[in-house]
Amino acid sequence: MAEDPGDQLVAAHQQELRRGTVVLACLLVLDEPRYGYALLRTLAGAGLDVEANTLYPLLRRLEAQGLLESDWNTEESRPRKFYRITGSGARVRDALEAERLRLHAALAALSRSSRPEDRSP
Repeated sequence: MAEDPGDQLVAAHQQELRRGTVVLACLLVLDEPRYGYALLRTLAGAGLDVEANTLYPLLRRLEAQGLLESDWNTEESRPRKFYRITGSGARVRDALEAERLRLHAALAALSRSSRPEDRSP
């Protein structure tokens, strides 16, 4: 059976929607230091499945932007890089979370107003 072209379009829009969501999710979770694999598991446990080849470049980008900092833990048999949010990252996180809440309220209002039972005669 051939794939519906609309499926590809939906998938592309879903990916676009998730991009900013993953940034915010990382900033929300990294108040406590975590290494990449633990972060992947935490996000997945919350229902946000992220590929490792998406997460690690994102973590490096957020670190380059000064939103995260990292340290290597070499005390265990296998060295691990731990990430945590910076003060700048916390300010960006708070702004993004406020915007997410605003957008959620706006979309909820639009969704309610688009229902036939909510329209004026």
